[in-house]
Amino acid sequence: MHVDVLISANFPVLFEVKMRNSKSTLSHTGPLRLIQIGLGGWGRDWMKIVRAETQVEAAAFVDASPDALKLACERGAPDDRCFTSLTEALRATEADAALVTTNAHGHAPVALAAIEAGLPVLVEKPFTPTIAEARAVVNAAHARGVPLMVSQNYRHHPASHLAAQLVREGRLGEVGYVEVDFRRDHARAVPAPAAHHRLPHPLLLDMAIHHFDLMRFVLGREPLSIDCHAFNPPWSPFVDPASATATITFEGGVVVSYRGSWASSGPVTPWAGEWRLDTARGEVRWTSRDDPSPDRVDVRQLGQPARSLPLPETPNLDRAGVLATFVQAIHTGAEPESSGRDNLGSLALALAAVRSAEEGRTVLLAEIIGA
Repeated sequence: MHVDVLISANFPVLFEVKMRNSKSTLSHTGPLRLIQIGLGGWGRDWMKIVRAETQVEAAAFVDASPDALKLACERGAPDDRCFTSLTEALRATEADAALVTTNAHGHAPVALAAIEAGLPVLVEKPFTPTIAEARAVVNAAHARGVPLMVSQNYRHHPASHLAAQLVREGRLGEVGYVEVDFRRDHARAVPAPAAHHRLPHPLLLDMAIHHFDLMRFVLGREPLSIDCHAFNPPWSPFVDPASATATITFEGGVVVSYRGSWASSGPVTPWAGEWRLDTARGEVRWTSRDDPSPDRVDVRQLGQPARSLPLPETPNLDRAGVLATFVQAIHTGAEPESSGRDNLGSLALALAAVRSAEEGRTVLLAEIIGA
């Protein structure tokens, strides 16, 4: 997607952030006026998330493709709010924030343009193709004083929050080892060739980044190194590897064993995967994100039977939770969960996994973060 990134320095800033008081002030009362940039399949799916959030209204829709704009109009986007460039939309529309749902290569230039216009930005994952681009966007948002958040929607489910709480409180002792399994079959269930089959590193960059982000979130630790082997089963129509195994070492010596596949013949897992945390006094097993089974957290103390724990109430699930958190960050001025700064760690782990798989060696996260 092409987007104009040169915005006049004289363009009025419609959003003011008072960082010293940890407060943000909208230029008007009422719902947050959101410009959405990127109206491909996933972008159009985001439209229904925005429409359902009462604290937000869609102020404008942007995509360089007339076909994408036409499909967005068929989904309810008004003709007079559709534009082929962000510059055009900003000239014609008053806005309070931007939602970036382009392809990954468009994330950085679009986010930088929106930030330059004074808009807080919510950007889809993966944040950017490189750490350097991501850091540039983070620095721009910091300099401008506007919130920047990356959509890591898997955090916004009850099981992941409960698992993180169990680890944080140490109810079963220190975590020493973690197993994560993800299985889906987009090799035979999705007719080939599909756009998904042509994605670069479809597992590690497009899917496993969710699991990598959850590892950091649940463990409350940062990764130190990863040894990853990525491959394609013989029946895979994917261009790049659709399957991978990885061993990840986190701070404090915690080791995570990850197995994931878009071309699995095994039982389908929930989207967040199947997790087992091995602890000093027992184990925690949990799954999340509904399909094909609901969120669940089971704990077993040594020498005792397993029991299921009641899940915390989560009023806004998945991307609805992301959007609600973004709105709250704008109103309070607080750094949002999964801010651009925080997400550098998840992006770095995904990029380290790719480098490890391509070079056939263990990669230190310091290599990526320092790049």
